[in-house]
Amino acid sequence: MAKIVKKSPIPLYGAAAVWLLWAVFLPMYALWHFALVAAASLLVWFGLKKLCPDKVLNLPDPESQPEPEPQPEPARQAPEDPIAAERARALSELRRLDDNIEDEKISAQIVHMEEVTGKIFDIVAGQPAKLPQIRRFLNYYLPTTLKLLNAYDRMGSAGVEGANIDGTMGRIDAMMDKVVQAFDKQLDALFADEALDISTDITVLEQMLAREGLGGMQMGQS
Repeated sequence: MAKIVKKSPIPLYGAAAVWLLWAVFLPMYALWHFALVAAASLLVWFGLKKLCPDKVLNLPDPESQPEPEPQPEPARQAPEDPIAAERARALSELRRLDDNIEDEKISAQIVHMEEVTGKIFDIVAGQPAKLPQIRRFLNYYLPTTLKLLNAYDRMGSAGVEGANIDGTMGRIDAMMDKVVQAFDKQLDALFADEALDISTDITVLEQMLAREGLGGMQMGQS
């Protein structure tokens, strides 16, 4: 333990006060006057020293303190995959709209779009090079479709009829067939490269079989 002595300033102030008071009220022009005031100030200093002793503070030795244990670094979270996040958000919103909208036709269309949307995201997740092919789908077709369906849901929940509500809901209803077709075409377009490769393989295979004289053979013939 480290000891620190904290001296009280009161005895010093008391001795100084004796000199000040003597100078104000008593003569100080002879040598013995100074001797008397010096003796009086010493007596006051010793008296106050006993009344106000110095304080001894015991402080812990810094070297004896245990070193703090190193804290483990917080686990770093893997960056969120934006495609996976958008997939989850879109499918969750489509399910909610399906639950809210009572119209059977639109509800069935929403279920179909949910299935197609999930397949589109799954293909891009497995083949990131196809992401540019669905940029317009991600940035316009999907969010705009969700916006229209949300408007249909809100207007249908209003519980009133009117030219604005009925007209807007009717236009959205009529538009949904084209929207479903657009979703289907987007999914189909992702298979364009694969379809071309397969078509090329089939053509080459047919030519090779024809050259070998096997083009007209039926399964099971020798």
